[in-house]
Amino acid sequence: MIRLFAAIAIPAEIGESLAPLQRGLAGARWAPLENLHITLRFAGEVAEPRADDLAAELSVIAAAPLAIRLSGVGMFGDGAGARAVWAGVEASEPLSRLRSRCETAARRAGLKADTRAWRPHLTLAYLRAADPARVAAWIQAHNLIKAPAFTARAFGLYSSWRAEKGSIYRLERSYALG
Repeated sequence: MIRLFAAIAIPAEIGESLAPLQRGLAGARWAPLENLHITLRFAGEVAEPRADDLAAELSVIAAAPLAIRLSGVGMFGDGAGARAVWAGVEASEPLSRLRSRCETAARRAGLKADTRAWRPHLTLAYLRAADPARVAAWIQAHNLIKAPAFTARAFGLYSSWRAEKGSIYRLERSYALG
């Protein structure tokens, strides 16, 4: 079994522009620059043959390069149940289409439909026992953030490996846009 997801990687210069956000919140395990991404489709634990099917289905996705804009911050969970803080991704029709095509590819590969609402974002930190008031204050202090726009020219299929200090993501396959 291998844990997989399809995502757009965040360029290093964009990640570096977000680095000042990644401090000042007790209970946060900040994502390293190399882990910053926009998830298009989380597959979860997949058997090796199904992983090959997913990789093949993703390879036939046709889409043009797309502009990505990061704006604002938020959290998943609420109050004492806050699990993560994130930077928002401005919605766009090309991004939504790419996400939909990744969902279709996953279904063709035999994965169950992802019925959760998709909110494009990049996770900045996972939270553990963070003070809800401090999380709210962090969000208020950074909610007007805007990162420079960038053009996504590819997306990838990544594996996720659990490690002592958090997950390690490895690019398994890259798919050009355009």
